[in-house]
Amino acid sequence: MESALDDEDQEGSARSVAGEEMRSDVEDNTQVEVAEEVEVSADAASKGQMSVLDALKGVLKLALMHDGLARGLREASKALDRRQAHMCVLNESCEEEAYKKLVIALCSEHKIPLIKVPDGKQLGEWAGLCVLDREGNARKVVNCSCVVVKDWGSDSQERSILLNYFQTEQ
Repeated sequence: MESALDDEDQEGSARSVAGEEMRSDVEDNTQVEVAEEVEVSADAASKGQMSVLDALKGVLKLALMHDGLARGLREASKALDRRQAHMCVLNESCEEEAYKKLVIALCSEHKIPLIKVPDGKQLGEWAGLCVLDREGNARKVVNCSCVVVKDWGSDSQERSILLNYFQTEQ
């Protein structure tokens, strides 16, 4: 009798875990679509441009969907050293100075564009280092110090904005 209850509990938990994963994927796609609609309406209304951080958020989400992100020092330094990186994002509030020096040196040595963001929690959320609840809000966000984009994914407006930013910055 106990084994039958245990089997039902295990099946129920497996269904709920699979259901949450499916819900989070669907909600993530919904968020991207909503963001694109807002960008289009903003461009149509004001003919202005989105900020670099908004474009960065879109690029990181798209690269995450195409498995093109290297997150953390080990993955990022490997991608930078192998010249697989298209761009690098560094957290300005990182407490470890040697960490920041290494990433900056690798980027400058291989001429890889570098963007600095002020908040590590926000960078962790953009890089997918969080758990999404049923409403699609990020919970349990992990602080992230470095993210490298190895694969842009598909062409997008956000990507072109970042590439223009890199060209004007130099």
